[in-house]
Amino acid sequence: MILCIILNVQQVIMESIFSIAYLITVITLGCLIIRRNKSNRQYRVFGIMTLILGCGDAFHLVPRIIALNTTGLENYTAALGFGTLVASITMTLFYVMLYHVLKMRYKATWNAMTIFVYALAVVRIALCLFPQNRWLSHDSSLEWGIYRNIPFTVLGLLMIAISFQMARKMNDTVFRFLWLAILLSFGFYIPVVLWANVNPIIGMLMLPKTCAYVWIVWMGFRGKGKQD
Repeated sequence: MILCIILNVQQVIMESIFSIAYLITVITLGCLIIRRNKSNRQYRVFGIMTLILGCGDAFHLVPRIIALNTTGLENYTAALGFGTLVASITMTLFYVMLYHVLKMRYKATWNAMTIFVYALAVVRIALCLFPQNRWLSHDSSLEWGIYRNIPFTVLGLLMIAISFQMARKMNDTVFRFLWLAILLSFGFYIPVVLWANVNPIIGMLMLPKTCAYVWIVWMGFRGKGKQD
């Protein structure tokens, strides 16, 4: 019993530290990217995209940190659910803006693809807003969790294909592994959507998924490639 309590306390501390470090890192990098690239529209958009990611995730992570260190997650259901809704929308915006970063970076038109990207984003956000998701209740809908993530997954697959193909074609050393980071983020995220309600330990996959997002941000922060 005592051992379980100690392990639980350690888990709470480690998760809280990880979440705080993530938010500080992403928001700081976003501000620095914008500040250092005021005259470069591509990187300015990347910086704004990073801030949207960090601020959106804060809506979920801050209540979670508070819940873990006070009365428990079950007493913050509404706040956590609303935060997850906000994070779901901002994650969608993150990938739409990343698409535009790549479009600017590779000087592409992609008119039909742009329409498709926006259509996927609109459908995803619209599905997130349906009351059937039951964001604010204990029994959130697994079925609607799957529905709203179908267009999001298609958007992710599209981004993987674009970043992989264009980085190889343009010999882009800065975004050479962008496709892999996106792939990993979805690879860790999808099992959480499908099985976290059945086995809460699967929710721990959100930690490496978060690291994949930090990797994406770091790629944009670390320097300018020859396509700039």
